[in-house]
Amino acid sequence: MTAADRGFQLTVHAPDTLAVDGVLSFDTAAAALQALELALADGARGRLDLAGVRHSDSAGLSCVLAVVAEASRRGHPLHVVNMPASMRTLAQVCEVDGLMP
Repeated sequence: MTAADRGFQLTVHAPDTLAVDGVLSFDTAAAALQALELALADGARGRLDLAGVRHSDSAGLSCVLAVVAEASRRGHPLHVVNMPASMRTLAQVCEVDGLMP
C-alpha cells in the first residue's frame, strides 16, 4: 500500500521542506506520523508545508503537534506553514496553537 492509498502523500520540497498532501485524519494520522518521523530521521528539516492538506481532524492536528515536538527534541525546530484554516481553528479551540512555530 502506498502513501497515496492511505489518503496522504509526503514529499520533500527543497532539502528543508516536508510537504503533506491529502488527508490527515483518524484514518491516516498514524501512517502520516510514521512517514514524517522517518523523513525527520533522514535529515534536518526546517518547514512542514500543509498547503496540500484537503481535510484534517483532531488526529491530524495531533500528528502535526507530535512531529513538531519530535523535531524540537532533535534540536531542529520545524516551522509549520500553510496550515489549513480548519486545522488552525481547531488548534485555537484546543488552545495548542502556541505550540506550533
